[in-house]
Amino acid sequence: GIFWSPNGNYLAFYRLDQRMVTQYPLVDIDSRPAKLRNIRYPFTGMTSEQVTVGIYHLKSSSITFLQTGEPKDHYKCSVSWSPDEKYIYLAELNRDQNHLRLVQYNPVNGQPVKTLFEERDEQWVEPEHGLLFVNDDPTRFVWFSKRNGYNDLYLYRRDGKLLRKLTPSRWDVTRFLGFDENGQHAFFIASSNEGLDRQAFKVSLKNGKLTQLTKGSGVHRVQFQKKGKFFIDRFTNLKTPNRITLLNAKGKQLKLLLNADNPLQEFKIGDVKLVKLKADDGTPLNGRLILPPDFDPQKKYPVIVYVYGGPHGQMVTNSFLRGWSWWFYYMAQHGFILFTMDNRGTNNRGLEFEQIIHRQLGTVEVQDQMVGVNYLKAQPFVDSTRIGVHGWSYGGFMTISLMTRQPGVFKVGVAGGPVIDWHYYEVMYGERYMDTPQSNPDGYEIASLLNYVKNLDGRLLIIHGTVDPVVVWQNSLLYLRKAIDLQKQVDYFVYPGDEHNMFGMDRVHLYQKITDYFMEHL
Repeated sequence: GIFWSPNGNYLAFYRLDQRMVTQYPLVDIDSRPAKLRNIRYPFTGMTSEQVTVGIYHLKSSSITFLQTGEPKDHYKCSVSWSPDEKYIYLAELNRDQNHLRLVQYNPVNGQPVKTLFEERDEQWVEPEHGLLFVNDDPTRFVWFSKRNGYNDLYLYRRDGKLLRKLTPSRWDVTRFLGFDENGQHAFFIASSNEGLDRQAFKVSLKNGKLTQLTKGSGVHRVQFQKKGKFFIDRFTNLKTPNRITLLNAKGKQLKLLLNADNPLQEFKIGDVKLVKLKADDGTPLNGRLILPPDFDPQKKYPVIVYVYGGPHGQMVTNSFLRGWSWWFYYMAQHGFILFTMDNRGTNNRGLEFEQIIHRQLGTVEVQDQMVGVNYLKAQPFVDSTRIGVHGWSYGGFMTISLMTRQPGVFKVGVAGGPVIDWHYYEVMYGERYMDTPQSNPDGYEIASLLNYVKNLDGRLLIIHGTVDPVVVWQNSLLYLRKAIDLQKQVDYFVYPGDEHNMFGMDRVHLYQKITDYFMEHL
């Protein structure tokens, strides 16, 4: 990444040294003969890359590197300039990702000036945002942190003194919108209603007074005018495709700009319902049912469970479905019920909800998904002998986990780009959630899907791109090898030359293949 200073006198940049990282082979089939293309891919527990932060000085055409010290494989995040360009800030995270230091540097000589504060967590610390300076004031900034269990906002002085905690630790702040013209209030979006809704708020930087600006249960996507006096609210919920209103900074509606028609009104679409379930420990879980048109509760229907289930994922909100998720409606038109649920370990429900998966990926998530499956099986309109499951990436890992760690439940599964064994995943993501294989051998062993191939019961289709640089192809090939060794039949399809996702006509082909597989076998 590159980071211009506010007045354009400096350009900060990352310099990545991967010479010590293991090379991983990808094969380019577009040439004759095929060519080997190596990428640097550090597996969990292996030597990682080394990152330095440089600063290019435009006036002198010279470069200074920040003197961050040892160890060199720690992570350098949240690069931020002060508005007056006197300082550059860096969030430095150790390799274990459980100790963060926010450090102030002198951009002229690269020397550290002061460590403003530190954050520690037994599971992980994950900085995702830079410093948000209050307009052009270099003395105050807002910082995102989950130190109190939710993604909160904190107001700091430049020297690291905490001035005020701005949000109440009862929901996650999902997006920062900015400050008003006088720097008296901050505006932001936060999850509410146990993660189903998104509401806009403003908070006083002086006294912490909090005001909710948007109304109505659903998802509000807000864009503020630069001075913070007005904002556009794009609102949606299950029944509202898109309603756009103009409001003032107090949340008063000034004008209705658009109340969009349902883009699917010419199609026969079944009902969409949100359901509330409870995990084994009583934690509320959000689910969504999409029913076929002309749904008859006296009939029995097959069900497709669509799953992601991993960190930073949230599939269920109180919003109108659009885009690729219209595939759900298409399958419902062909007589399937579509069910999706967000298990513990997913996003926007607080840190405890998210961190329960630490060092045990695939365990709690499967338990929670089975709460959803048991709910389905208890419905008189569900054919419990015809339940399928589909997911991509982490959802592919979850698909195979569900099929083989809960054998006999799912008749059909389609897993795309699946992680099979976390030994074969990249260092930053894998170690954040699983630690290293050396420090957590039991967790890696339990999570490895190679240990459950013997339990495979039902039709499983695995799909993978041959040059996937995210979940490398080796994952699914290892699964195939194990299935062959155990005389288990697995259906397999590759997209030559595709990476982690398919685009263009390849994506059309992909969804036709997934659709055909469920229609033929479920």
